[in-house]
Amino acid sequence: MQTSPPFLAFAASDRPLTVHHAGDRLRVAGAGEALLHAVVAPGRPPRLAAVEIAAAPEAALAAVAAALEALTASETVERVVLEGDAIASLAPALHAAGLALPDAAGGLTAHAAMAWQRPEPWLGRREAPFPALAALSGGRRHPVRAPKPAGVVYTRWIPWLAAPLSFRVAHPEADLDRLHAWMNDPRVAAVWDEAGDAQKHRRYLETLTADPHVLPLVGSIGGEPFGWFEVYWAKENRIAPFCEAGDHDRGWHVLIGEERFRGRAHVSAWLPSLMHAIFLDDPRTVRIVGEPRADHARQLRNLERSGFARIATFDFPHKRAALVSLGRERFFGDRLWVPGAATEAVS
Repeated sequence: MQTSPPFLAFAASDRPLTVHHAGDRLRVAGAGEALLHAVVAPGRPPRLAAVEIAAAPEAALAAVAAALEALTASETVERVVLEGDAIASLAPALHAAGLALPDAAGGLTAHAAMAWQRPEPWLGRREAPFPALAALSGGRRHPVRAPKPAGVVYTRWIPWLAAPLSFRVAHPEADLDRLHAWMNDPRVAAVWDEAGDAQKHRRYLETLTADPHVLPLVGSIGGEPFGWFEVYWAKENRIAPFCEAGDHDRGWHVLIGEERFRGRAHVSAWLPSLMHAIFLDDPRTVRIVGEPRADHARQLRNLERSGFARIATFDFPHKRAALVSLGRERFFGDRLWVPGAATEAVS
């Protein structure tokens, strides 16, 4: 019998659920209590039939969501057919939650593209978008942005690493030594050109913290910090004139500070997870842009493998840049959180 390692669903929650999948049997448990026993029939699409499910509707919905996350986290499964009287009784609630749609045969079908747009499993929250109000800064008209969050903003279980990946908001004091060391790594300095003393990096961190259009993040895998990420609103950024930025388009910069996290298995974990986090943060974000150096061949290859399209090449004062772009519909429709999905989608 083929047994998969336990999968941690709702990893951002303080009460995550564990999914055990062995052969055609799947079990979801939380806090030591079994919430779902099901049989999974392979196929295109696979079929999940509940044998037993939690009596409380909220717990039952969470168990189905956990099963769907586990089944679609590392395989390019477009949809899952849900079967069994226990699940059928939840049909209205599953439909209302965006977890399943009625199908033509009178059953229920869960679509991965919808399930992975629900923020609770990875952000641990569901909030209405920040109300829109126009503002002007630096000569650019843009929406007023929500206050910056603090702490961990995204967590996802990575099956092929058997570890959680998370992004948390950087702190000027707690992260100064780490950023200082990373920025002075010759490999990082060659791309970022920000090598210098600790005072320079303290000012750098304080400037980012005060800037409402940039959110600096530290990425960790298995609890070990490995990389620095800057997520920005494109309309207030220097990239805006080159990409016709929309109100809620976002962009990002990255440095990987720890050598052992630079391989393909790790890139295929953090890169799509960051895109997922950005799309989940505001449902009005329909495009993510980037401006890597035009001669950074490795990064451009990684971006292409992850679904980004190269749109143009242009000049900043400090570098010649490639404009790259990834749309929400492409990311979720082609299930680009799965390694190799971008290549499968165009083959």
